[in-house]
Amino acid sequence: MKKIFVTIIGMALAFGASAQEEKWLNFSAGADLVSSYVWRGTYQTGFSVQPGVGLEIGGFSISAWGSSDLFGGGFKEVDFTAAYSIAGISLAVTDYWWAGEYSYKYFNYKNESTEHLWEATIAYTLPVESFPLSLTVNTFFAGADAVKSDDKRAYSTYIEANLPFSVKDTGLEAAIGLTPGGGIYATKASVVNLSLKASKEIKITDSFSLPVFGQIIANPRSEGIYFVFGVNL
Repeated sequence: MKKIFVTIIGMALAFGASAQEEKWLNFSAGADLVSSYVWRGTYQTGFSVQPGVGLEIGGFSISAWGSSDLFGGGFKEVDFTAAYSIAGISLAVTDYWWAGEYSYKYFNYKNESTEHLWEATIAYTLPVESFPLSLTVNTFFAGADAVKSDDKRAYSTYIEANLPFSVKDTGLEAAIGLTPGGGIYATKASVVNLSLKASKEIKITDSFSLPVFGQIIANPRSEGIYFVFGVNL
């Protein structure tokens, strides 16, 4: 797995070096500040900064994303994703690592002891401009995924339907997420995420606007509810 990861990074850098002047090459970078970090209906930590960078070449992309809490709680996450998209279909593999600020075993890739989790994703977005509903299926297939009582891997799966829309100048996004069986999200099939997100640009000056968002998230399984405020930088 380590060799595969290094190879993917090398390929991306090689393509970037040879095609940096081409229009089909796109590089992005940014960060969010969030009042709390809630992932798929589960609270992770409090006030956090979440930077991300990405490189897209045609339909292929590779990206890195992270999250660190800002009040010294020790939460740290670093994720890498390789994806390919065509005709509304996206296929991706993600390497998650959220062992924490003081864990120094990032390069341990042994399946029986690693703190990494590897996930496969397939997503499809309807080709309807007025109704761009997307459906995403995510399954952990290796690493520190939950193990059932019979010592078999749980293959924890999260399925989400997401619909973006807008009301006047406010962008909205409604989502419902569930797990079809026991794993890291719940002990049995459950709806674990109901969320509504609103995004808007607040005008600061004639030439500068600040993108902000608010999101309310409920987890019917754990009976948790959260309200997140964020700023896009």
